[in-house]
Amino acid sequence: MKKLFYLALLLPFVVISQENQSILLNLSEITVKSGHNAQFVEGVKSWKKCYKDNDGKEPWNMWKRVQGEGTVYTLTSTMAKWAEMDEEGDAAGKECRMAVVNLIMPNVKSVSYNIASSMPDVSRSTGMPQDTKLVWVYNVKTSNSSKFIEVVKEITSNTKKAEGDARGIWYNVVGGGPEGANYFVAIPYKNFADLDADRDGVWKIYEKANGKVKTEALRDKLRASISNDWSYMYSLSEELSF
Repeated sequence: MKKLFYLALLLPFVVISQENQSILLNLSEITVKSGHNAQFVEGVKSWKKCYKDNDGKEPWNMWKRVQGEGTVYTLTSTMAKWAEMDEEGDAAGKECRMAVVNLIMPNVKSVSYNIASSMPDVSRSTGMPQDTKLVWVYNVKTSNSSKFIEVVKEITSNTKKAEGDARGIWYNVVGGGPEGANYFVAIPYKNFADLDADRDGVWKIYEKANGKVKTEALRDKLRASISNDWSYMYSLSEELSF
């Protein structure tokens, strides 16, 4: 289904338990035309109904970006191996392809597709909780990848010691344009109210264990390894997910 959706998106223009094993994450960022959100939502609902009625099996999640310019959704799905890219789409996806072309694409301004590989050694060992309805995604463009990863490993190690696990799932973006991120981390929440929980940040945890001098040195190392960073929250749209 995921490949057929991406192919259909291109026609007009001719989250999951890791179990300490890396997965591949497909991400399609969809910017909706101004004033077309209601039509886009109805189009996705029709596509979802068609897929379900035709016994489609491959799941996906649709996330709506909370901040930023315009109305933006991100469609996500996972693959265990690259070999899945060689497989033909399922029958349900083929049957419902025209729903994408006729009902979704007329309401879409642009689509950007990326693939990312999860990094289990610096991520939550249990993957995304089943009750996740909100994720905070922090994106990083690095100037020194090896130094950046050293900092991430150091911070994650201390967080795991203090809390028993890491807070988010890190991903390495595979390829992509020069304007995109090299890495990002997705931190799960049950809802917006979950953001109000009073707990130490990861830097405070590190400082308590290692002192201010070492913490500032690590911060400096991080700043020197990053050329750009940004973050957004994404709310799960259950009615548009399958």
